[in-house]
Amino acid sequence: MELKHLKAFVEGSSNFEIRVITHSGSRFYQVELEDVEGSRHMLTQRGKPMLFRSLDDVYLELKRADIHRAYLVQHVPHDEMIGRAAHYSEPLTSRMPLVF
Repeated sequence: MELKHLKAFVEGSSNFEIRVITHSGSRFYQVELEDVEGSRHMLTQRGKPMLFRSLDDVYLELKRADIHRAYLVQHVPHDEMIGRAAHYSEPLTSRMPLVF
């Protein structure tokens, strides 16, 4: 989803969730939107996923789209390596609320 489409989506809908995704050991962040139907859309620029170097950069872009809440989700490969199921969608075990 391009940034301009994100802005239009936010203006027309209030039932969605924004996730800021990072992988352990990575210095980059990606932004994902999940709509009410459960479809997930990565934030893209010219058809390629947008990568952010800091949370401040993420906050700036999301504020431009009039978004002030998101969840930080950190993928930890350790869980998958030891055979434990990854719990990325359970709010108390893997997501941290962000308000900016």
